[in-house]
Amino acid sequence: MKYIHSQETLNIPEGVKVTIKKRVINVEGPRGKLTKSLSHIAVSFSHPSKDVINIELHHGARKNVATLRTVRTLINNLIIGVTKGYKYKMRYVYAHFPINVNVDKNQETGLYEVEIRNFIGEKIVRKVVMQPGVDVEPSKNVKDQLELTGNSLENVSQSAADIQQICRVKNKDIRKFLDGLYVSERTNIVLDD
Repeated sequence: MKYIHSQETLNIPEGVKVTIKKRVINVEGPRGKLTKSLSHIAVSFSHPSKDVINIELHHGARKNVATLRTVRTLINNLIIGVTKGYKYKMRYVYAHFPINVNVDKNQETGLYEVEIRNFIGEKIVRKVVMQPGVDVEPSKNVKDQLELTGNSLENVSQSAADIQQICRVKNKDIRKFLDGLYVSERTNIVLDD
């Protein structure tokens, strides 16, 4: 069954400027600017008023209509990123060998690098390069915690996933060896009062 016309509406908050040209979305806000290309998704955008965006699809099957909500959520994530930002907190979990984590900023690329040592007593030094726009720092008031912050949800969550993946325990029963770095909390940098 084809749906003749499907539509999703997105409200833009004050202080945020959204421009869409050839399905490339640019969002500017108080925290910075983000860009996302949705040229692979066949939807059309309209701007009926200053603070409303309509996402429309004509003659789409059920799977195509499902992309409308996805596109709306992706744009909303960009808007939240430039207004509030994203913060992921990661805890170190270890049973015996304490995990040592060093955070450095590469001078050439300007990206943060996380160095993990003494993971389950191994001599291997694991290095993870963060995605662009992601800042990392050890938590000041909580022991064994990293804080990843940034405007792009995709970059912050991908960086957290890269850190978690590099500490996967191989050739052991993962129900017993729970050692690693895990995401403990997902919040925004600017919290609502």
